[in-house]
Amino acid sequence: MNQYETVFILNPVLSDEQIKETVKKFENFLTGKGAKMVAKEDWGLKKLAYPIEKKKSGFYHLFQFEVAGEAINDFEVEFRRDERIMRYLTVKLDKYAVEWAEKRRSRMSNKSKA
Repeated sequence: MNQYETVFILNPVLSDEQIKETVKKFENFLTGKGAKMVAKEDWGLKKLAYPIEKKKSGFYHLFQFEVAGEAINDFEVEFRRDERIMRYLTVKLDKYAVEWAEKRRSRMSNKSKA
């Protein structure tokens, strides 16, 4: 089992309910393939560096998960099929990236408690 991190951008015209439904769809897809979710983050509405599909902002979400490498191709095909997804990026995490992600999450949780 390898650790992966996926960041995806949802179309900004979606309602809160549609966003939750889409995120849940991809989470269920991963768990259906035997993935173990390590972390999920909702980064909210952010301005894009450049327009995508004539949109200047999008809803960012991050998944960190463990899964067998064969599942990644199917996961990315699902992203391509869904018109609500504007962009996505999946990267395989090495041991240093895993440590960094844990530190980042602990810093974020400390900030939210303060």
